[in-house]
Amino acid sequence: QPQLVESGGGLVQPGGSLTLSCAASGITFDNYAIGWFRQVPGKEREGVSCISRGVGIRNYADSVKGRFTISRDNAANTVYLQMVSLKPEDTAVYYCAAVRRSGSAACSGGMDYWGKGTLVTVSS
Repeated sequence: QPQLVESGGGLVQPGGSLTLSCAASGITFDNYAIGWFRQVPGKEREGVSCISRGVGIRNYADSVKGRFTISRDNAANTVYLQMVSLKPEDTAVYYCAAVRRSGSAACSGGMDYWGKGTLVTVSS
């Protein structure tokens, strides 16, 4: 059964760094684009970053460009989200999701599988 498990969330001070991990099982990982999304209670979920299958095209929300880096390790069935220069407005539950779709806009449509999320809190 397909499963995505996020880890690496926690409490960090403004300006600090965290790296999130998304470990996948039960899917042919190489065939899936993986996206990171976040949601604050009472607000809509927003896309943060996506890495395509194949050549690994990356894209980012404007709010995180230059601060977040997405990468994937297909041998480990894991995607990472490195976050630096964190701001209080980055506080949210972060979810990873997988979709079997090609192209740079792979994560723009519906996703096939979702993780349960990991909480990131940026506060002094």
